[in-house]
Amino acid sequence: MFLTELFRTAAFRLTLMAVAAMAGVMVMQFALVYTQMEAVESHRSTELLRGEARLLSEMTPEHLEYVIRKRATDDMRLVISSAGLFDSGHAVITGDLRSWPRGLKADGKPHNIEIYPEEGAPYPMRLLAVTLTDGNILVLGRSFHLLAEQKLMLRHATVLAAVPTLLFALLLGMVLSHRALSRVKDMHEAIDLIMAGDIHERLPAGKERDDLERLAGSVNRMLDRLERLMDGMREVGNDIAHDLRTPLSRVRAKLERALSTGSQQEALEGAVARAVDDLDQCLAIITALLRIAEIESSRRRAGFAVLDLGELVADVVDLYEPIAETEGIHLLTQRGPSAVTIDGDRHLLIELLANLVDNAIKFTPEGGQVTVAVLRRPAGGAVLTVADTGIGIAREEREAVLSRFYRSDKSRHVPGNGLGLSLVSAIAHLHEASVTVEEGPDGRGTCFRITFQ
Repeated sequence: MFLTELFRTAAFRLTLMAVAAMAGVMVMQFALVYTQMEAVESHRSTELLRGEARLLSEMTPEHLEYVIRKRATDDMRLVISSAGLFDSGHAVITGDLRSWPRGLKADGKPHNIEIYPEEGAPYPMRLLAVTLTDGNILVLGRSFHLLAEQKLMLRHATVLAAVPTLLFALLLGMVLSHRALSRVKDMHEAIDLIMAGDIHERLPAGKERDDLERLAGSVNRMLDRLERLMDGMREVGNDIAHDLRTPLSRVRAKLERALSTGSQQEALEGAVARAVDDLDQCLAIITALLRIAEIESSRRRAGFAVLDLGELVADVVDLYEPIAETEGIHLLTQRGPSAVTIDGDRHLLIELLANLVDNAIKFTPEGGQVTVAVLRRPAGGAVLTVADTGIGIAREEREAVLSRFYRSDKSRHVPGNGLGLSLVSAIAHLHEASVTVEEGPDGRGTCFRITFQ
């Protein structure tokens, strides 16, 4: 079972492919050296035979016969393995070739001929037959025993080099596969714990020095993100239960009171109207939560286009200017001389601006001022600010106001469900923008800064 899992690992398969590649390279090298060795030896034998034949053909017939007869005692024996002198009828005159080799032609070209001795097995030899001026034929031969010895040494050397190398590669592959298998086993155990409900468990990632550790690190980061989302969902569920319980309880109490007291028609209509208002508040909370979930899913990025942020600000300011005048608040805009463009969704950005401007008007007393400004960043991008001179937000609450259902003590008296700024944060995140909460102008009120990259 263990060996089966070991052989199935990617490391062992890669090792097998590497071993196969090494074996293929060794075979090709062996074949190349083998053929080159044979070609070199064949060329060398041809040159030696032709050189000796050229020297011997220049001798006188008597001297040549003497040299052939005495070849076994001089240095020519080291170069020429066999020699013979034949007449024109292929009858032997002298030498150690006792008969004319079968298939040999006296054309001055080397031929590989099988020699059949009187005793023993036949053996190959490279022969050269040259016709002399007196009509006799000189036959010189060179044995292949040196080439055979070289080939035998090459085969032995290849086997001695290949077998240990391939065995070592296989052993190394098994060691690496065992190591990878143990790491995968640890990951499987961690995944089993996570699937069993231990969401705090993580895969062993180490220092992410290789692909497996980097993959484990990516999975751990994904699990961290999922854990945060689950915590957020849990908190949202608790917040929904808390925020919906109060208006629903009021609806139930008012309706029960109206039924139990037997109120007149007008009282019943008033109770129903107040119940409808409370139910509308519940539906507004649910609608806002669904809206935030839709934006956070990033599905709206498909509708992005190049927009002039200054024009969006002008449209929103024109919409809220009558409301600001009714409340006795000065609503101002600040724009640069050139257009400030960003890539975004027009409807979502109008919703973001509307929430910020609406909040600024709600929390600014009569005679105050709300300023909406659009600036171009020197390093690229844009900055949108909505500043007011209202009641302001405490420094320790500036991060919390962007979370869902959070309402500071100063805003308890103002109608709302605590989801407006959460919607602003979700829209900004979809546009890869950051939201910061700062003090307003002259240290009064609040300034919301949206920075687009």
